[in-house]
Amino acid sequence: MLAWTRIPERFGDLARLAKKPAAQLLLTVATTVWGIGATGLVGIGATAAQTQTPAPTTVERTAKGPTAKSIQVGLFLNVQPDCTSGPLPAIRMVEPPANGFITIKQAKVRATNYKQCLALEVPGFVAFYQSKPNFSGTDLAVIEVKYPQGRTELQRITINVGVGTDGQKI
Repeated sequence: MLAWTRIPERFGDLARLAKKPAAQLLLTVATTVWGIGATGLVGIGATAAQTQTPAPTTVERTAKGPTAKSIQVGLFLNVQPDCTSGPLPAIRMVEPPANGFITIKQAKVRATNYKQCLALEVPGFVAFYQSKPNFSGTDLAVIEVKYPQGRTELQRITINVGVGTDGQKI
């Protein structure tokens, strides 16, 4: 066992972080696949979890699309008041879809007339759902999005797969 008291005082923040159990660290997702045929989790950074975090807000989302094709189900970014990018949120699968999988990809997001920003280009995460090859119906996934400022959202995503022609309800 290591004696944490040997860490010099000038590294006080590091010493306090190192004393926290590993369960209190949260990985920021770079690219990962969850659900059927999951291949694992890749992390690019870590942030200490807050001990007193407010209760997460539940957000209901819906998406629809064709069977066995990528369907965009989320876009996650962090735009600061000065129109620059802040740190990206951490994303965690709470409840994987039963009939497909969710993929998170890093992207560069361009937008105009977003809040007070006339034009911006910032990094972001884009979430895609893809069903099993012969699945048609409704699937559900729940993901947790933790923003660096402490806000947490539970996003409950209902996906209608293979509804109508090319996934569009008529």
